[in-house]
Amino acid sequence: MNAPDYDQLIDAETWAYIARLDAAYPPDAVEMTIREQRQVYDRMCRLFDQGRPAGIVVRDIPYGAVPCRIYEKTATDVTVVYYHGGGFVVGGLDSHDDICAAICDRTGYRVISVDYGLAPEVVFPGCFNDACAAFEAIAKVHPGPLVMAGDSAGGNLAAAVTHQARHDLPGRIRGQLLIYPGLGGDRGQGSYVEHANAPQLTAADLAFYLKVRVGEGEPPTDDPRFAPLSDTDFTGLPPSVLITAECDPLASDGGAYRDAIRGAGGQAVWFNEPGMVHGCLRARAMSSRAAAFFDKVVEGIAALGRGDWPYADAQT
Repeated sequence: MNAPDYDQLIDAETWAYIARLDAAYPPDAVEMTIREQRQVYDRMCRLFDQGRPAGIVVRDIPYGAVPCRIYEKTATDVTVVYYHGGGFVVGGLDSHDDICAAICDRTGYRVISVDYGLAPEVVFPGCFNDACAAFEAIAKVHPGPLVMAGDSAGGNLAAAVTHQARHDLPGRIRGQLLIYPGLGGDRGQGSYVEHANAPQLTAADLAFYLKVRVGEGEPPTDDPRFAPLSDTDFTGLPPSVLITAECDPLASDGGAYRDAIRGAGGQAVWFNEPGMVHGCLRARAMSSRAAAFFDKVVEGIAALGRGDWPYADAQT
């Protein structure tokens, strides 16, 4: 297999974003200590933070003893439960603050960001347990429709919680929207091989995050709490929208997950956005492609919250 020509796949705007991000959060960040990684990641997030739109009311409150941040703009029955990315190692309520605020502003839905525990202090299944505890408390406090969402590691958690909750709260989750999620696909094929050395996230990075996530243990091979794609039952899952980045080793997980849900009779659609890289939500102010990527995220969340499925003709 020939190596991808990223100079051709990635446009000038996105390369400018990559250069700015690499200057703040170097590509070899995984070689730093965990403390150093978190420090540079937090600084990078502040550099790209776009602030909150006017009119958003924000409060930090716990759900299920898990720290959370709630964003509200207007009266709504719909709650978006959002899990942030960061490889289960970095990130938190501040790292994705502007993203959650923008989703709230543009959809009008309540958004609740969940600050699950990070590795290595909290190893699997601790982060999943946090994600579930917060979700269960949110579902009790806010009895309306729920939309599950998350990016990267957060996409994994959103899907894992959805797999669990479909039996306990049938019908409550209107849909899930997963942004370049890591769902536990086959690392020996597809994008894991083709884009093993992609800008922003490499196969070596994924191996590091996997090791830290499990601590001294071994990655489970058949536990959907860890890898939703390892589930043996994909029935009963809500309508699902997968939005991935073409230049990303995780991209194939979107297609595999879509196929698993469709194979079980469910609704799912996968968009693999051309020329995009992992983490491109932060590029939306610098790249027209990334802005369109975020538009697709917002439109998907809005449609799922309404109970709409505008993807009937989509061939993806």
